[in-house]
Amino acid sequence: MNNRDTEEAKRYHEVTKHSPRSVRQSGHYLDWDNRPSPDKFYTGLAPIPLPRDFPHPGTDALQAVSSPDSLQEKSPGLKELSQMLFFSAGETKKKVYPGGEEIRFRAAAAAGALYPIEIYAVSTEIPGLEAGIYHFSPRDFALRRLRAGDYRPELAGAAGDNQAVAAAPLTLVLSAIFWRSAWKYQGRSYRYCFWDSGTLLGNLLAVAAAEALSCSVEMAFVDSKVNHLLGLDGAKETSLCLVPLGRSLAWAEHARSREIPALDYEVAPLSEREADYPEIRRMRAASSLVEDEEVRPWRAPCPRPEEDARGAALPLAAPLQRSTPLGEVILKRGSTRRFARAALSHARLSTILDHSTRGIPADFLEGPETSLLDLYLIINAVDGLEPGAYYFSPTQRRLSLLKGGSFRDQAGYLCLEQGLAADASAVVFFLSDLDRVLKRFGNRGYRAAQLEAGITGGRLYLSAYALGLGASGLTFYDDDVVNFFSPHAQGKDAIFVVALGQAARRDRGLKGSTLNIEP
Repeated sequence: MNNRDTEEAKRYHEVTKHSPRSVRQSGHYLDWDNRPSPDKFYTGLAPIPLPRDFPHPGTDALQAVSSPDSLQEKSPGLKELSQMLFFSAGETKKKVYPGGEEIRFRAAAAAGALYPIEIYAVSTEIPGLEAGIYHFSPRDFALRRLRAGDYRPELAGAAGDNQAVAAAPLTLVLSAIFWRSAWKYQGRSYRYCFWDSGTLLGNLLAVAAAEALSCSVEMAFVDSKVNHLLGLDGAKETSLCLVPLGRSLAWAEHARSREIPALDYEVAPLSEREADYPEIRRMRAASSLVEDEEVRPWRAPCPRPEEDARGAALPLAAPLQRSTPLGEVILKRGSTRRFARAALSHARLSTILDHSTRGIPADFLEGPETSLLDLYLIINAVDGLEPGAYYFSPTQRRLSLLKGGSFRDQAGYLCLEQGLAADASAVVFFLSDLDRVLKRFGNRGYRAAQLEAGITGGRLYLSAYALGLGASGLTFYDDDVVNFFSPHAQGKDAIFVVALGQAARRDRGLKGSTLNIEP
C-alpha cells in the first residue's frame, strides 16, 4: 500500500458514500456515556498561559478573506501567536443545554462540535517564547512544551527542505485525532477531519492576512518524521499539514543529523473505549508520504482542464466593498440552524463567491487559477437570478445556468433530506474530478481536495457572516448530487456542501460553532 496505488482512495471514497439506503440501514447509535473529550490533556506538563490582551483583527473581513499570501518580512511574537490561535481554534462561546450539558464552541466550525483537530507550534525563539515544540490547549488557552530547542531544521527537512518552513520563525502543525469524529461519523469521518481543519485554516489565513503575516498551507512532508517530532503515534493521531507563519532573515539551517528521542508523555484518555475503523487506517496509511524522494515531486500544481462552456453565462454582480471587521465576524460566526426563505441579493451572492475563491496559498495549488474543485449551485432565491442549477467559474467570475426551475425540494433531499438546504437562498456544492487529482498527486490528493473544500467552505462562512447572512456546512447523498448536476458534472465526485442565506429570526442567538453535517 503506497501513495501511488490510487485504487485505495477510490475504494475509500466509494465505501463511505452516503445514500438513502446506507443512512437508513446504518444501525449506528451515539453512546453518549462514551463521547470523547474535545481536549487533549498532557497530565504531567505545566501550562504556559498565553496572553489574552491581543488585539482583535480590525481589517475588513472580506478584504482579509481574499488577500493573497503576504510577502512582507515580518515575524510573529507571543501576542501575535495568541491572536492567531484564539481566532482560529480558541473557545469563543459556550451553551448549557437542558440537563446541564455544557458545550464550548470554538472560533471555527467543526462537524458535530467534536473538534478532532489539534495544533502544535514549532518555533525558534520569538519575543515572549523560547525555542521549542509546543502543544496548544484551547480549554485553558495555554501552551505545553514538548521539546526545548529549535527543531525548525528537522521540520523543514521532513518537508523536503521547504523554503517557506525554513524561512518561518514559527510553523503551526495541524493534526487529527480520528476517534473524536468517528464516534459519531464512523468511517466517513476521515473526510470530515479535513473539512474541520479547512474551516480552521480559513480563519487562520484570514487573520494572518489581516496582520500582514506570511502564511501558507504545506501538505508535502514525510509523515513519520513530522509525527515523531510531535510525539504522535501516526495511527490514532497524525499530522495533516504545516502552516509556516512569518518570514525572517534568520532561516533555519539545513537539517542536522542528530538523534531525536521519542516523546513519552502521559495523555489523559479521550473516552473509556475507542472503536477501530479499518477504512480510516487504510486510507491514512495509503495517503502517507514515506520516503524523502516522494516529497518534492508531490509539490506541484494540478492544472485545471478547459472549462465546459455549456449554459447561459451570467457575470457576477459588482462585489460589495465594505463589511464587518474580521475579529467581530469570527466572534459572532456560528452555523445557522434555520434559514428564512428570504431572497438574497445578486450583489451579496456575487461578493461571497468572489472573495471566497481568489486562490489559496498552498503547495498543491499555484495561483488563483488552479483548484482541485468545481463549484455548482442550486439557487433558490437570489434577486436577479432565475432559480435553478448553476456552475460557477472562478477564473471567469461568472455563473452558467445548467437548468432552470425551482429545486428547493431537491436541494433538501440531496443534503440528507435536511430542511436547511431547502430553506437556504443558495446551496454551494463542491465537486472534484478525483481521477485527475489522484493521477497527479496519488492518494494524498484526496486529502488535498477535501482540505481545499474545507478552506473554501470556511471562507464562505466568513464572507456570509461579514455581510450579515448565515451559512451552514452540510453532508449529502454522494451519487445523487453528481447525477443532479450531470451531464455537466459527469465523472466527478461530491466533496462538500455549504448552504447560504438569511438566518431565520428564531435562529439568531442560538448559533453554535458546528457544521450541521447530519440530521
